[in-house]
Amino acid sequence: MNSSLFKQLAFDTSLLVTIAYLLSLTPLFKRTMRGMINTRERLLLIIIFGSIGIVGTYMSLPTNGALANSRVVGVVAGGLLGGPVIGLGAGIIAGGHRLLLGGATALSCGIATALNGFLAGMLAKYSSNKLFSWKQTALIGFGSEILEMAMILVTLPAPNGWDIVKTMGPPMIVMNGIGIAIFYGIAQNSILEEERIGALQAQKALYIANLTLPILRLGLNQETAKKVCEIIFERADFAAVSITGDHLVLAHVGKGSDHHTAGLEIQTRATMESISTGEIKVALNREEIGCLDSTCCLGSALIVPLHFEHTVVGTLKIYRQGKRSLTKVDREFATGLGQLFSTQLELAALETKARLVSKAELKALQAQINPHFLFNAINTIVSFCRTNPNRARDLLLELGDFFRKNLQSGDRFVSLREECDHIRAYLAIEQARFSDRLNVIEQISEEVLNWQLPGLTLQPLIENAIKHGIYPLNSGGQVIISAVKEEGFLIIRIVDNGIGIPEEKLKLLQSGVTVPSKGLGIGLKNIEQRLKYAYHGQAEFAITSNSGQGTVVTLKIPETPQLEIA
Repeated sequence: MNSSLFKQLAFDTSLLVTIAYLLSLTPLFKRTMRGMINTRERLLLIIIFGSIGIVGTYMSLPTNGALANSRVVGVVAGGLLGGPVIGLGAGIIAGGHRLLLGGATALSCGIATALNGFLAGMLAKYSSNKLFSWKQTALIGFGSEILEMAMILVTLPAPNGWDIVKTMGPPMIVMNGIGIAIFYGIAQNSILEEERIGALQAQKALYIANLTLPILRLGLNQETAKKVCEIIFERADFAAVSITGDHLVLAHVGKGSDHHTAGLEIQTRATMESISTGEIKVALNREEIGCLDSTCCLGSALIVPLHFEHTVVGTLKIYRQGKRSLTKVDREFATGLGQLFSTQLELAALETKARLVSKAELKALQAQINPHFLFNAINTIVSFCRTNPNRARDLLLELGDFFRKNLQSGDRFVSLREECDHIRAYLAIEQARFSDRLNVIEQISEEVLNWQLPGLTLQPLIENAIKHGIYPLNSGGQVIISAVKEEGFLIIRIVDNGIGIPEEKLKLLQSGVTVPSKGLGIGLKNIEQRLKYAYHGQAEFAITSNSGQGTVVTLKIPETPQLEIA
């Protein structure tokens, strides 16, 4: 009898595994694994997993007046994937259905089903591990069936209960435990595979951005656009890649280059719509692309607008030959590249502006985004793409936030709160590089967070402390940022325990001279002059240092600034 039960339950498990695989392909299932579902979706999942439990009941094999079944697989899987609410809801549906069927074990199995779903959900919610291993889920499955067997023993007379447990227990415990492990494993694997693909695409996008950075620093024109398109085309499997301005095709590489020619007016309707609306456009077929050439072999396109100062200045377009052949991965890849290119264009424009504007010191500071910092940041993020995709995504957002603030805040006053946010975006990248070699302590008084000061005042000071103080130390070091109100002034101190500044160089810095040490002093002199101009000499800037012990930079800023920043 046990042999036939094992075979039946193995068949049941194979069917439920098939259902699990089909569910793992749906966006709802992936959102469930990430805990990103709303109430309506939660109700839908309760019904789905409860129905899977009912299917497991209907596939049962009658044994000694009871039903050898796989009902617990769907219910426990629902709890593990969706939490206690989904687990309990699915358990009530499947357990209630079993209760309605009647029989000697109806009550015990009905209660055990609901209880198993709830307990599995509680384990998922409060476990220190966000994802379970296959061994852990198998043990949870074994434990769920053991609980059901125990309920049967409690609710039935000893001889009858024991006969049922002795016959059904071993095959149900083993096969349903394995079924739960496989069901959960399929769901887990779908998420891990998606994250792996996303990490590879992010790595590819950042690699391409790294290659195109020195090109786009020269601006967007036909020559630079062609080089960028060639880099993307060589490293991706698209049928064609194109970059346009707001009216002209700047470059087109790949299929269709005989009529999508650089220098011509933009012909495709989808591109003009993307430029006019500033939105990403997906053209699923030739008609939606709107190419006027009847022989064009490009069947689908994705158009990503390129932004500069809130204005669309062009588009990045990727093409495939087949209809509806663009994937979600293609969209994320192209969107990420478009955002990086937009940032690079803004950086390029800022560099050009810094060369042309007569007030070179402010513009130089605003444009002084160290290329080594950018390359190191990109390489750091690329390395995290392989080991920690979520951390890579967070660092990429911090990098974008840093650049945006760097571009926007240099010529205006900002609150200390905004300046601290800018510093944190910068430090997130640096701490990812230095790991535990860099320790930053903030001691910011709550009452001074709204104090106004010139933008880009603190970040260069933090960068100097790290680059010239902490970085040369093999063991790393510590930077303390403090801000308090004293006698009507904002007192900011940046203290590091780095290598310090030799006495000769310190005297030069204190006298306002730029010392020949890879830029040390350029940012400090600039900040000192801007503070003096903005506050009509009322602000103070001081540097003290002991060689081998560290450096202290102190700012004393009055409460009411002037309205102009040099």
